[in-house]
Amino acid sequence: MSASLEPGTVLTEVEQSERLGVSRTPVREALNRLQADGLVASHRGRGLTVTTISMHVADELFDIRLAIEPLAVRRAADAMLDTASDATEARARFQDLALRFRTAEQQWHDADQPAVEDYYDLTRQLDRAVDEACANPYLVQILTGLRLHLARLRRLSQHDPARLAASAGEHARVAQAIAAGAPDLAEAASRIHLQLALQHLRLRIKDDIDSPQDPE
Repeated sequence: MSASLEPGTVLTEVEQSERLGVSRTPVREALNRLQADGLVASHRGRGLTVTTISMHVADELFDIRLAIEPLAVRRAADAMLDTASDATEARARFQDLALRFRTAEQQWHDADQPAVEDYYDLTRQLDRAVDEACANPYLVQILTGLRLHLARLRRLSQHDPARLAASAGEHARVAQAIAAGAPDLAEAASRIHLQLALQHLRLRIKDDIDSPQDPE
């Protein structure tokens, strides 16, 4: 999810079918799904518009995220204690992810910074690895729906390089703890990461309110 459409953007079947080069039927189905997910809403006289994202919404999303994501991470770390061959492969996968996050952390500190979308793709790879390792389809279903909305918070965080460097280090610690089969440590690392991410988001929004941009 790229969040390339600004909140309030009006979406119509005709315009989107022309933009995407597809018929109106799949566009109608996609818009219905977006509306069901709460990403677009119907406004009288305007059709469907992209819903807004605010700090209030962010707080509500993080309430759920803090309850669910550390649990999924814990279950993933539990799975690494299995002696089966698939657990060995999974441990190697998380070790590789930890190394790549450490590399990204260093890159964000250096002048040669990675592309933001490449970094977010790496976080999605960790999400998928956790989803597969935790082996709980109900947890995964909740997280999948939650991530649709969480991706939109990136617009509020403004891709701050210092925060992304810190975030990469936090993700590395989560991945390493999972690979080590340390559920307590993995859960704690996940919870710390989420708390710091929410703290950064709140500070960013406060700064924007205290120092509004000059309209000129």
